Amino acid sequence: MTWLNKDNGFERINTLAKQRTPFLFIISFDSERIFAKSLNELDDDIFYKLEDWRNYPVQKRTETFTFSRSPVDFITYKKALDSVLEEIRSGNTYLLNLTFRTPIESSFTLKEIFTYARAKFKLYFKDEFICFSPERFVEIEENIIATYPMKGTIDAHLPNAKETILSDNKEMAEHVMIVDLMRNDLGIIGSDVKVEKFRYVEKIKAGEKELLQISSKITAVLPDNWRDHLGTLLSQLLPAGSISGTPKKSTVNIINHVENFERGFYTGVFGVFDGKSLRSGVMIRFIEKENEKLFYKSGGGITIDSDAKSEYDELIDKIYLPLE
Repeated sequence: MTWLNKDNGFERINTLAKQRTPFLFIISFDSERIFAKSLNELDDDIFYKLEDWRNYPVQKRTETFTFSRSPVDFITYKKALDSVLEEIRSGNTYLLNLTFRTPIESSFTLKEIFTYARAKFKLYFKDEFICFSPERFVEIEENIIATYPMKGTIDAHLPNAKETILSDNKEMAEHVMIVDLMRNDLGIIGSDVKVEKFRYVEKIKAGEKELLQISSKITAVLPDNWRDHLGTLLSQLLPAGSISGTPKKSTVNIINHVENFERGFYTGVFGVFDGKSLRSGVMIRFIEKENEKLFYKSGGGITIDSDAKSEYDELIDKIYLPLE
């Protein structure tokens, strides 16, 4: 299928939702490529999982696998980070999600990695890319929209890991900025915006490691007719604040200048509308295939207090397969 452009893609989402047709949507980071198709017309090489919504059977892994990664060198990473810090000092951004592309190798195919990966939000698209994401984008039940920005990661087995991450000033500043951005975003499309849970801790499996990740829950009330213009609502929220930064417009311009690769669908969003409600995830923990080679995309939030070595280590920590 050819991807729809921004205008046609969001209008297609509007049409399907207005008809109350259950459908899957996939939106690239820059919203320039959009897929939207009813669930009963999906090709048999597209699979999704959004918590307990899925269109494929659960399978247990029995065989062993190999996995290796070849991340960008520290000098190259630090050069990009220094460019971001200069933009922060100039007042052009306060928080920027800096990401890189890492060649990886595995004895598992893209399909096998998807099948056995453990995550709340998973997508497999035609042997082109997969994601196994821990991060929701938005969910809508009745006329309440909720978003769950995720900012802050630490190795769960470090001494006093939970206390350390929650008391870290850099992590706190980063999280507050994203919560503020997402409150503003929800305020554009809804009313009665509330931060219902602030900086709660979740444990996720990251290959051999366990990570603690910090999230917040923000809600707003939508107009009763939100289903009739769902595509328009989504377009006003994108790109997701947690994987771009703030202020959003100037920060995205800096990302396009500083990063040495095209994000494509990485850090875009995907979701399912079931005719009544919507669930969606941010496409992080992302692997794509290019010329029969696999590439993993990962990164983290940069603020004025960022330490180059810590940020580089976080980028590498996030290159993993969440398999038993």
